[in-house]
Amino acid sequence: MKIKTLSIVVPAYNEGATIHHILDQLRAVELLGGIEKEVIVVNDCSTDNTEEAIEKYRQEHQDFPIVYMKHKVNRGKGAALHTGIARASGEYTIIQDADLEYDPKEFNILLAPAVKGVADVVYGSRFMGGNAHRILFFWHSIGNKFLTFLSNMFTNLNLTDMETCYKLFRTDILQSLKLRENRFGFEPEVTAKVSRVPGIRIYEVGISYYGRTFEEGKKINWKDGFRAIYCILKYNLFKS
Repeated sequence: MKIKTLSIVVPAYNEGATIHHILDQLRAVELLGGIEKEVIVVNDCSTDNTEEAIEKYRQEHQDFPIVYMKHKVNRGKGAALHTGIARASGEYTIIQDADLEYDPKEFNILLAPAVKGVADVVYGSRFMGGNAHRILFFWHSIGNKFLTFLSNMFTNLNLTDMETCYKLFRTDILQSLKLRENRFGFEPEVTAKVSRVPGIRIYEVGISYYGRTFEEGKKINWKDGFRAIYCILKYNLFKS
């Protein structure tokens, strides 16, 4: 499959202070083989100036088309991803958080196996390779590794980072999945469901990680960890 366009889904909730930075990075990045970019920003009913910041950016950079969508009520990151995924029209789709924890210049690392024609799905792992990683929370890293281990037990995959934001999917496969989780349960759900696609080719590559503290706006918490365990069990055992 020749990749002409990469759809980039950006869920945004109260990211008014940083959304222009990530849009700058998306505008600047040049993709392998001249692949075009389709940027889809989904505002999940932010209560800050996220919408104003996005509209201002669109006005100031009319050479960089952005598909803008918004929810009338806050529904969660997973719901914002569902909205963006349904709109995606590129051959492949990638998730990009609106914060500054992941670097879009590394899209090409994930795209490389897809461009070679060997991968349908590529996960960007924060726990492999020699790229830069901000040192933050010990128990978060233990939690992430535990969730990945538990997920792998059921999916029979050998991922090192199931919870990563950077996941690249062949769009037709991603859109064929019946995804239900509206919050951070998206990660274990999509992993469980994509692992069951017949003949699926899943790769993993090392990426950088510039994590945020809670004071800097990080939103995921321990409750989301318990929800992830529930989702791993639900979507692997009951295949709903």
